[in-house]
Amino acid sequence: MASGSGSEENQATNEEFKHFDIVQEASDHHYRNSEQSKSFSKVNSFAHRKIMREWRSLEKDLPESIYVQVYETRIDLLRAVIIGAEGTPYHNGLFFFDICLPSDYPFRPPKVYYHSHGLNLNPNLYADGTVCLSLLNTWYGAKTEKWTQNSTILQVLVSIQALVLNDRPYFNEPSRERGKNRNCPKWIKNVVTYNEKVFILSCKTMLYTMQNPPKNFEIFVIEHFCKRADSILANVMAYQDFFLVVGASEIKASITFKWNLRRMHSKLKRVFDTISKPNINNSEKIENVKKEMKPHMFKIDFIVPAFLVLLACALPFWVMFMLS
Repeated sequence: MASGSGSEENQATNEEFKHFDIVQEASDHHYRNSEQSKSFSKVNSFAHRKIMREWRSLEKDLPESIYVQVYETRIDLLRAVIIGAEGTPYHNGLFFFDICLPSDYPFRPPKVYYHSHGLNLNPNLYADGTVCLSLLNTWYGAKTEKWTQNSTILQVLVSIQALVLNDRPYFNEPSRERGKNRNCPKWIKNVVTYNEKVFILSCKTMLYTMQNPPKNFEIFVIEHFCKRADSILANVMAYQDFFLVVGASEIKASITFKWNLRRMHSKLKRVFDTISKPNINNSEKIENVKKEMKPHMFKIDFIVPAFLVLLACALPFWVMFMLS
């Protein structure tokens, strides 16, 4: 695997990609057709001054794992990507969010749309792109957790990174919160089962993102996965031996999960080999990924090996035979 390989031009663009940048408006932004408030175009308006302060804050204070792009012609729109943190089932994944500021911003929270690709990999991130978060007033919570006119986009992004894309997303569901600090076998088993599902969906999200990277992030996506391909594949292989729930707790992976990991490893490797080819530009790499990712690649999810089904059917007869 030629991780990090590529032309000098590609390596240069990676160094130039900014954590915060003002770019040309993205034609695929989820809220592009929303009507922009006139108050945003008035330089001396409260909303305009607030947004400019937010831009400066984002440029100065963004964590290393979050990137944001804004648009000079549409200051009410933003696009952000969060890199999944190590120690979580989202590790090394790219999670994109489109943001729209309401006409009476900052007195109401922004709208946030998650690029889900139709996948539900977190209780707070719906398959339709809805983001449930107290800070966005899309989820219940204490008054101190709700949006106020002093809240910021940076707080929203950091909250998604820390509270949503965490190491045990199973407990993001309110009905499960009571088991968060317990170490009983029931809760541990549920966490592991959920994390197994999430890890596979996170890998699938990687494939979809490489196939159709959001506008203005094409170079970033390709180079991110070129650099981390070997690490991602190594993690997939490692999880076939054990699965990390949190910290140093090693839990054996289920047979079904191992089977899905082998399938996912094969898919990822094929696509990583495609984008790691030297001497071709990023546009060609994206086109090659689209050709490589045929529709049948995603038809079967979380399959149970056929021999397990046969074993389950034959087991009662075997027991009867042994007892007779």
